[in-house]
Amino acid sequence: MRARLRPAVVVALVLALLLVAAASVLGVRWWRDAHRTDLERALSLAPSEIERASWTAWGAVRRELGADDLGELLDAGYDADLTSASALVESAPLLEEEYGWSPASVEWELYSQSAAGAAVVLGLADDVDLEDLGDRLESLGYVRPDDEAGVWQGGEELVARVAAGRPSSPVLQYAALDAGERVLTLSDNAGYLGSVVEDRGGEESLDEVVDAIGDPLSASVYRGSYACSALAMSQADPADRAEADELLAAAGEVHPMTAFAMAVQPDRDVLVAMSFESDDQARADADSRAVLAAGPAPGQGGSFTDRFALGEVVAEGTVVTLPLRPAEGAFVLSDLSSGPVLFATC
Repeated sequence: MRARLRPAVVVALVLALLLVAAASVLGVRWWRDAHRTDLERALSLAPSEIERASWTAWGAVRRELGADDLGELLDAGYDADLTSASALVESAPLLEEEYGWSPASVEWELYSQSAAGAAVVLGLADDVDLEDLGDRLESLGYVRPDDEAGVWQGGEELVARVAAGRPSSPVLQYAALDAGERVLTLSDNAGYLGSVVEDRGGEESLDEVVDAIGDPLSASVYRGSYACSALAMSQADPADRAEADELLAAAGEVHPMTAFAMAVQPDRDVLVAMSFESDDQARADADSRAVLAAGPAPGQGGSFTDRFALGEVVAEGTVVTLPLRPAEGAFVLSDLSSGPVLFATC
């Protein structure tokens, strides 16, 4: 006869299996979180349904340029085309003097826009005291929220008073501190900021291109529908549009993107990533967009070869990557992250 397990033993076995399963799930999450890039982490803390995101890895930029002084950082960063994605450059002196932080001290900045609003998420260094930061906001006139994770109420008049004629940014009107994630989130709309704090998670359609560009110094990342509008040749004048039509017809078929990213890599080269609905579309577009990126640049003027040398264009799954080596003095990211850009047209 088979021996029957006692109920207590069965319960113990079930509990043991549940504990093993829970530990496995936690282990997977730990591994995934530990291997995320700063950009991936920042996007996980950004609002959902965003149309575009602009990334500046300020800590990495400071190390790359060897500049910690704010003025030197902004000057050298501009010359290296590493600050164009930031929403806070113009107000940086105000931030350092009045708010106690600036691009010279934060680790990273992610500026995101959606149909509902705009927000800046800032990664704070480990040595930043969040209580001191909150006290600084209060001393400037911001109203402390009842909930630690709530929205600090400021407003347009408050920012104007603090700025006292100095350049400022509308996103400084409202703030939220997250001690657990060590981030400061800013927006020009209190209601929108409240929804961001309650519903972080980013836009999943950006995941493939974000994974492709790795851990960049600076980047612009667009949802497909936004990219197909912002980079469209429809913005060019009639003569350039006619030239673009001829170049597109000669290059081959192009398909709408599901997402687009252009990023300055740690070696200062630029990497473009485009994702598509299928592997077949990606393979076709790798060929056509390679032709377009190595030819004339109607709408921008001259040729793309005046701006960069094109490396090997690769289609891997649904993602196409185009490596660009900027010509000396060329501002590839700032010039080509807005349209019209023929090789990014839909």
